[in-house]
Amino acid sequence: MREAVQMMKALGDENRFRIFMILANKKMCVCELLQILDIAGSTLSAHLKVLKTAGLIEQKKDGRWIEYGISSDNKRVFELYSLLFESITVDDSQLKADLMFASTLTRESCAAKL
Repeated sequence: MREAVQMMKALGDENRFRIFMILANKKMCVCELLQILDIAGSTLSAHLKVLKTAGLIEQKKDGRWIEYGISSDNKRVFELYSLLFESITVDDSQLKADLMFASTLTRESCAAKL
């Protein structure tokens, strides 16, 4: 039960919820997430830490990038995502816009900034 409570607390913040839903649809690096979200890098880092501590996301090194995605070894995380995705209404235009924009991003946009 503690694990479930920790996950729900982590998703209790709107930005963390958005990050989780985006990463459940596509693995991304920090620079890609920053292009989608209107938050500071330090704020994003703090949100990622909370989500990672709750076991919702994981990170993997991919060349010079650290790629974040939904936790692959926790079946409950996939079940939670499925439940949350089904509950999104047509009126949730911000999240739908986030997911659409995320699908268009490529690593080349990050490399150009380095």
